[in-house]
Amino acid sequence: MSDQQDKDQRVIFSKPDWNAIAEEGLLCADMHFHTHYSDSYTSVSKAIDLARKRKVCFAITDHNLIAGVEEAYSIDPDMMIIPGIEISSWDGPHILVYFYDIGTLREYWMKNIKPNLSKSPWLAIQKDTEWILNSLEDENCLISAAHPMGYFIFNKGVQKCINKGYLASSITERMDAYEVICSGMTRASNLAALSFASKFELGYTGGTDGHIMKEVGNVVSVSDARDMDEFLDNIKKRRNTVVGREKSPLAKFAMGTATFSRYLPHVPSSIKVHYSQNLGKDSAYSKK
Repeated sequence: MSDQQDKDQRVIFSKPDWNAIAEEGLLCADMHFHTHYSDSYTSVSKAIDLARKRKVCFAITDHNLIAGVEEAYSIDPDMMIIPGIEISSWDGPHILVYFYDIGTLREYWMKNIKPNLSKSPWLAIQKDTEWILNSLEDENCLISAAHPMGYFIFNKGVQKCINKGYLASSITERMDAYEVICSGMTRASNLAALSFASKFELGYTGGTDGHIMKEVGNVVSVSDARDMDEFLDNIKKRRNTVVGREKSPLAKFAMGTATFSRYLPHVPSSIKVHYSQNLGKDSAYSKK
């Protein structure tokens, strides 16, 4: 059972029981996972093997890149792997986008993301949040705000930027969902994200933001769905649950260490982006 949960019982802060979920005939997916194609060392094939063992599905959401999703489909085209991407905007927020088929994801990426990759490709594309949402306007996809309250001091969350006045509150009207359990966040941040998602009547997604293989499936979105299309539709219709809990401090440290080492080749360009998104922006707004 959960140690804390939303009043409608759609969000449960507890370790998922993968076997019980499978026995009930429900689909579940970790909707935020990274591979070695972005800032992780996890191979796609090993992540798939562990997901099969745990009876979970997952979305590969590498930062601004889609090669991990394409490899996954070449390995097992019959497994439910949600074609996803975490688009890191130039002004800070990270946006999770899930497509209904890999072909549509590929077309979108080739047209909109690939031409705008920066020197630090995983950190940010050279377009802001509003531009990204405009580019998704006519796409058949599910849009969710990743870790809406931001990571630590960084403005990597949509709601954090709204709260600071960097983004208009109306931006939420263009989202389908908020990530209400991200295991890299604190409980307080996840509860705040849940509160805002409920206030704006948005759908709920959950994922580990996993960068280490053993994280696969530790946070899942659960749905009574027959296939991926219905699974994504149910999130938009608010007919799913999210189950999982935050990483331990030691696990967060391990993830942070692994992630940091992946950015070392891009230190100069990364510093520029971080300053623009965080210190520079905060300083400019404090003078207004």
